Amino acid sequence: MAPQPIERPVYENPLAERYASARMAALFAPRYRIQLWRRMWIALAEAQRALGLPVHAAQIAALKQHAEDVNLDVARQIEREVRHDVMAHVLAFGRQAPAAAGILHLGATSCDITDNADLMIYRDALGVISDRLADVLRALAAFAHKERAHACLGYTHLQPAQVTTIGKRASTWLQDFQLDFEHIQHVRATLKFRGLKGATGTQASYLELFHGDARKVRQLEQRVMRTCGFTSVYAVCGQTYPRKVDAQIVAALTGVALSVSKMTNDIRYLQSVGELEEPFGAKQIGSSAMAYKRNPMRSERADSLARLLISLCSSPQMTAATQFLERTLDDSANRRIVMPEAFLACDAILLLARALGGGLTIYPHVVARRVREALPFLATEAILMLATAQGRSRQTVHERIRVHAMAATQQVRAGGANDLLERIAADAEIGLDLRTLQREMRPQRFVGCAPAQVAEYLAHDVRPLLRRYRRAFPDDNARISY
Repeated sequence: MAPQPIERPVYENPLAERYASARMAALFAPRYRIQLWRRMWIALAEAQRALGLPVHAAQIAALKQHAEDVNLDVARQIEREVRHDVMAHVLAFGRQAPAAAGILHLGATSCDITDNADLMIYRDALGVISDRLADVLRALAAFAHKERAHACLGYTHLQPAQVTTIGKRASTWLQDFQLDFEHIQHVRATLKFRGLKGATGTQASYLELFHGDARKVRQLEQRVMRTCGFTSVYAVCGQTYPRKVDAQIVAALTGVALSVSKMTNDIRYLQSVGELEEPFGAKQIGSSAMAYKRNPMRSERADSLARLLISLCSSPQMTAATQFLERTLDDSANRRIVMPEAFLACDAILLLARALGGGLTIYPHVVARRVREALPFLATEAILMLATAQGRSRQTVHERIRVHAMAATQQVRAGGANDLLERIAADAEIGLDLRTLQREMRPQRFVGCAPAQVAEYLAHDVRPLLRRYRRAFPDDNARISY
């Protein structure tokens, strides 16, 4: 029997293979990108024909016939010889449509094709991110509304501070995502078409084609811009659109990573103390060794991917800062990696955030016990006000409460009971009996305006925002990372 061929190992990007949605991965697929190049070439040829250049309908028809069936293998072989990816695809497209080879890429430079195609991809990818953010907002809004009055222990410096509500805490996560949503929407709405600017941005080649008629050069650019679904172009540029645009896009995506990381770190801590739990499948395995484990794996994965996205933010900034004069090619290899990975990572963490926001389980008894244990300490400000209202010196009472609180803390840390109320009741300088103190130990008394804040925020900010939003794409069966 003849030996079987050994498959060559090939690295697969986990962002596309494991974490992000099929929709987002498809936008950055090589074949789709080249299909957009071909649409650009066809749009250019159609506009040139409409404006009187010698481009024939049969040539355009020949290009359209092969717009989708990209011969990637042929282009790769040509590229090995010519060492230029765009020219390789020009020649490969020309082989499929030989009647149109002579007018293909007429007057254009590479970035007239590639940059505009990239902007179309980014526009659609920002639409996917907007949809994902809207889903997260809806999930967290429902959770915050449900838990708006549920008292829980609030923290500052990761130390018990005051009583808040679970819904109020969730609304802080929600507001972070709302800011991201508005930022992403702004970036997408203000994204422009690079246009047809030629080799150094002067449009000299197009002016030559139209024998010095600058009006037709402007019309050519406007026609192609509208065909590609944009309403404006960058007024001036060098060979490329401003690379600052990439930096702005990735900065907006990084904002999402910050919000996801903040929320998932909160969830991880709260799950560690038993107050809540992220979704956990009936057959899910938390540990290969410790069969009882129910680890916050989604939160951990989201935070891990968020860290990647945050780390990517500096590359587009450095690229924008070092584009000498009309352009240098040191942007190319970097952008091929950073831009897709930034979008794929953002897509992945938002899928996880949506699953978390819509699937958290609260354990009320644990929440109530933790509030109850800390409440005597948290109530000391109210106790101070009660004593002062009865004519006691604020400074004296404050000092007596401080002394008793320190002593009670040491006793709790040594394994004893929290007897702070008993210590305060026995202090004649404070002048409050135990029954009076115990009447104050109602968690709901200490949540302040938190429930109303949540209700007002949802009514005035979140729900109107979501009512106005129209999805960029129909809801898809996106992958939610396991």
